[in-house]
Amino acid sequence: MGFWWRPLITLSVIALITLLLWAGSDEALALKFAVAALLVYLLRQLWQERRLARWLERGADKPAPSDIGVWGDIFYRLEKLQTHQSRSHSELATALGRFQHAAEAVPDGIVILNEQDRIEWSNPASHRLLGLSAERDRGQYIHYLMRQSDFVDFLNARDYSRQLNISSPVNRGIRLMVQLVPFGADQKLLMVRDVTELERVDAMRRDFVANVSHELRTPLTVVGGFVETLNDMEKPADTDLKHYFGIMISHTRRMQRLLDDLLTLSRLESSVNAVSDEQVHMPELMRELAREAESLSRGRHAIRMAIDSDSWLAGSLQELQSAFSNLVSNAVRYTPEGGEITLRWFEQNGHPVFAVTDTGEGIASEHIPRLTERFYRIDRSRSRETGGTGLGLAIVKHILTRHQAKLEIRSTPGKGSTFSAIFPAERLIPAQAEEPEPRLTLVK
Repeated sequence: MGFWWRPLITLSVIALITLLLWAGSDEALALKFAVAALLVYLLRQLWQERRLARWLERGADKPAPSDIGVWGDIFYRLEKLQTHQSRSHSELATALGRFQHAAEAVPDGIVILNEQDRIEWSNPASHRLLGLSAERDRGQYIHYLMRQSDFVDFLNARDYSRQLNISSPVNRGIRLMVQLVPFGADQKLLMVRDVTELERVDAMRRDFVANVSHELRTPLTVVGGFVETLNDMEKPADTDLKHYFGIMISHTRRMQRLLDDLLTLSRLESSVNAVSDEQVHMPELMRELAREAESLSRGRHAIRMAIDSDSWLAGSLQELQSAFSNLVSNAVRYTPEGGEITLRWFEQNGHPVFAVTDTGEGIASEHIPRLTERFYRIDRSRSRETGGTGLGLAIVKHILTRHQAKLEIRSTPGKGSTFSAIFPAERLIPAQAEEPEPRLTLVK
């Protein structure tokens, strides 16, 4: 009834005046009045409809016409509804914009395909991984742009539970995991993820298991063979026993070193064990490392020590000594007799640095990025002859990472190598009061 009462009152007033005129015996005047009043009423309705049509044509950027009565209510309600719709449209556009920005920021490739496998949209990551362009390739069939037979079969199978591993069409060195996800009524999402690093880690894990098995199999085979030989001998000679037991002890110690290094790695990788920030007396530790190098060298190399800073280092003494000892033992192990090994402690651009330089055979550049991998060896047979477990540099890397430090390797084949442990400046402790040390010492 809220709408009808106003037009009914207007029509009732017209009818009442018409009846009064009719009752006054002036029928012609009554009819003229009724016709004129209804015509005015109709023209006003048409005028208001025209105002409404013009306002709707101009859109929501103009205010609604103002009026009284029924049309005033209509204009007010329509303006309120349009304002609400405009606000909803703005919120929806904002939400869609956020969704698009989020999809564009995702590091995985996302491609929206229609029911015919045509590209409707793709994010920037799909350009990096698949070479697709959101503007250029829109509307193209995806299998026209990615022609690998494995991918085409995967796309045609429509098996949303499957995942496909392929090489990137723009970079064969990148491995991708591809998956289809149903989207909307007839659309599909093509999800693409870079799994190069995951596959590399998985390959390292497989190599690790294989290498551990291989490293343990050789000494176990040797020890087991000698035990069987001794068991079969009725009266073995003392010289034979001494020879056999010496070999078994050597291989047993090799297994013990390997297991010790594996346990050390396991402990370093555990997040439970925090780094203890002790004040490490680096000049004193340098002297210990020089004595250790001389002991390992047994006079076959010239061992030099250069202490260019009296500063100390904040960190775990046990872990740092283990890391530095591995670098020193590697230098002794792989430097030919008569070569020179230099241990150096210095500051570089405010960063404390421990470096070991040797005059060994050097390392080719293609091997340097992989040196800290477990069991990675340039020359496997030579590494075994020198007694290495293949885990030394992996241990060094983990220890330095725990100390927010990095390992820098510089090497020239035929001239030697320098392994530098570079620590953050905040781990540098100002020099403590002590007797001055010589800057260059030849250890004998």
